[in-house]
Amino acid sequence: MQQTDISKVRASVHQQCGRKVMIQLDRGRNKFDIQEGIIQNAYPSVFTILVDDKREENPPQLLSFSYSDIITRDIRMTLC
Repeated sequence: MQQTDISKVRASVHQQCGRKVMIQLDRGRNKFDIQEGIIQNAYPSVFTILVDDKREENPPQLLSFSYSDIITRDIRMTLC
């Protein structure tokens, strides 16, 4: 993993702040969670996504991920 790769991912995520994305989280052992959320902020080392579940019993969650999670494919994001 090179620094230029992380810089490209960081710039791409920063451009998408405020947009709705669908994220696929790799939970291991062929388990995946698929959620929709909005990219809230992009910081130097991490970015945050606000996930609002449609069910009333679950409050909105603020999830944070590192840019290396995208490179290693621990999460996959697509714009909605």
